[in-house]
Amino acid sequence: MTFSLIGRCPRTGQFGAAVTTSSMAVGSRVPFCAPGVGAVLTQHRTDPRLGPRGLALLRSGCTAAETIQALVASTPDHKWRQLAVLDAGGGTAHFHGARVKPSLEAAHGPNVVALGNILANDRVPAAMRDAFLAAAAEPLAERLMLALEAGEAAGGEGNPVTSAVLLVVEREVFPLVDLRVDLHPAAVGELRRIWNAYRPSVEEFVVRAVNPNEAK
Repeated sequence: MTFSLIGRCPRTGQFGAAVTTSSMAVGSRVPFCAPGVGAVLTQHRTDPRLGPRGLALLRSGCTAAETIQALVASTPDHKWRQLAVLDAGGGTAHFHGARVKPSLEAAHGPNVVALGNILANDRVPAAMRDAFLAAAAEPLAERLMLALEAGEAAGGEGNPVTSAVLLVVEREVFPLVDLRVDLHPAAVGELRRIWNAYRPSVEEFVVRAVNPNEAK
């Protein structure tokens, strides 16, 4: 019941994720990103413990593929899990457990991987990937948002989505962008509205934290 993607901007070093689903609080359970390290998605019958574990593996020097292999090997319930990993070099990997419900699919590209389960059709992840790659001149958060919208336009999931998240990290220990929508009948559209409102202030909030004397 989820479609999502993780992406990297090689120009800025940012990592990010965009996710939407038909259950609430997806932002607290599915995407995990760390500056300079990479990103992890853990979904379907979601185990949020796999996100921090995946980031720890990436920090230790594992590639995306090695991280997926270790995560699958470390959980006896891997048949229920759907996972994706993006490493610091832009490498990607994914895993579909044997009991992940269809329609399910994944799509990879340079610095991006998209995936989903219980989708309306198996073309959704490819539509997300293609939208992300086509918007290379945009900031990472906008590219992720465009990709999420493309996934919805391609059919999305089988049930109406009610929660969504847009998450981007850069250099600081706190996220550059962390926007969430819960229990909304048009979650992706509401996330777009919130992101458009927040976008002009992104850098200012960083300045307030790290150099308050220079803040507006």
